[in-house]
Amino acid sequence: MNSPASSTTSPDHVLQGKRVLVTRAREQASDLERQLQAVGAVPLSFPTIRIVPPTDNYAALDAALRQLSTFDWAVFTSVNGVKHVWQRLEALGLSTTDTAHLRLAAIGPATAKALTAKGLEIAVMPPHYVAESLLEAIPAPAGQRFLLPRADIARDALRIGLQEAGAEVVEVPAYHTVQVEPTPEDWASLDRGVDIMTFTASSTVHHFVAQVGHERLQTLARNALVAAIGPITADAARDLGLRVDVVADRYTIEGLVDAMVSAYQAS
Repeated sequence: MNSPASSTTSPDHVLQGKRVLVTRAREQASDLERQLQAVGAVPLSFPTIRIVPPTDNYAALDAALRQLSTFDWAVFTSVNGVKHVWQRLEALGLSTTDTAHLRLAAIGPATAKALTAKGLEIAVMPPHYVAESLLEAIPAPAGQRFLLPRADIARDALRIGLQEAGAEVVEVPAYHTVQVEPTPEDWASLDRGVDIMTFTASSTVHHFVAQVGHERLQTLARNALVAAIGPITADAARDLGLRVDVVADRYTIEGLVDAMVSAYQAS
């Protein structure tokens, strides 16, 4: 791992010139890249995933949305979930008005922002942006009917927890995550060296390892700091043999950047 900057370095420049690998979907990488540039880093786009329609071409999601009036809650665990649900509402001739009776839960601030941008109010957002914390934050789920539009590879902790608490849960795939093939420019950028590798979801870890292979991954990791957006992503990285150097305390893009800055300042 490259040596972090001196603790006397200004937060605005602590990552100055550091080459930071961004493994998010290309269409979702701009926020992280912008925040990295703001602290002097050089973001290297190396998308590992692409978000596409679910394998059932929205059949299950559409069926649930046609029965929105039967649900008490809708729980969103990603911005992608919000995006795809509203695309399907429009396709079905429905609108935000048809969701007015629902209590809405959002796993974190980015997801909440996507919902409030549509003029909706958030009933629940947990203090920690993981499924377990969201489950604890939802009041009295027993007897309530929940709609969970999620990635088709999402963890089942939220669904199981709600069901064990006495709720009726309809979990449907809202989108599908697929691996993308890096461009020649992506490979060339990677081969010029990396100071920090960032992972913002377990899927980015799994697909990155599949892309580069374990041998190349270990070579990269020997010379780079590995940063994860939260504990679930960090666990996925460790399970694949990576040493994780930084785990954000706030499981957001801003929290990830702040954690990297703090790590360099502290060493």
